[in-house]
Amino acid sequence: MEKPEENPIKDAFSSLARISHMFWESMGAIFTKRFRLRDLVEQINFIGVKSQSVVLLTGAFTGMVMCAQFYIQFHKVKMDNAVMSVVSVAMCRELGAVLTALMVSGRVGAAMAAQLGTMKVTEQIDALRTLATHPIDFLVAHRLLATMITLPLLTAEAIAIGMAAGMAVAVYLLGLDPVFLWTNMVFYTWSEDVLMGLIKAFIFAGIIGTVSCYKGMNCGQGAEGVGRATTEAVVTSSIIILISNFFVTLLLNKILIFSD
Repeated sequence: MEKPEENPIKDAFSSLARISHMFWESMGAIFTKRFRLRDLVEQINFIGVKSQSVVLLTGAFTGMVMCAQFYIQFHKVKMDNAVMSVVSVAMCRELGAVLTALMVSGRVGAAMAAQLGTMKVTEQIDALRTLATHPIDFLVAHRLLATMITLPLLTAEAIAIGMAAGMAVAVYLLGLDPVFLWTNMVFYTWSEDVLMGLIKAFIFAGIIGTVSCYKGMNCGQGAEGVGRATTEAVVTSSIIILISNFFVTLLLNKILIFSD
């Protein structure tokens, strides 16, 4: 008996439909509070508190290298004191949210997929169904909610540490005037810039939580299936984050333009 031919486009849309269905089911469980508060607190600690070291290092060195690179170009046109205004806007609107989401996807998304994949392989998820417990309520809802709570906070932390590290490089290594740097940075960084980064972080959190849980709960059999699900969770989340970032940026820019 011949195997049916695989259709990558059809499979991709089918997976997208199943992921969307899991997301809306999880949101229904969140709004009706069909999860344990203790599990939510544990996930907030795992996702948020234990990811701080990675986020702090990423934000700090991103701000530092951006300051050093922009200074080289701005120095050519005698606009040295405008360096931090560009660094702050870039961190707020783009790099803070995107880099934090990618780091959390690599650390937390892989862990969630591995945990749920192991439960799927050892038939613990099937055992929940036999006990009349919906796996979405018991395993997915609190993970998704914890990701959506912590990722915007981690993004704000990355933005702040990136700007502080960039300022330190500009003042102590490049010898620029801190008063002019601070004045330009505050003048050209608007509240809309920070809001855009936090909105993006909230959207990326939904992507990471949903995709990672979906890959874990639908993994193949054995250790190979768990390993493949873990890899697919990180890769798929990262690709969707980068693609959606473009469309979210266009949408938010239009909204901000019309609001002005």
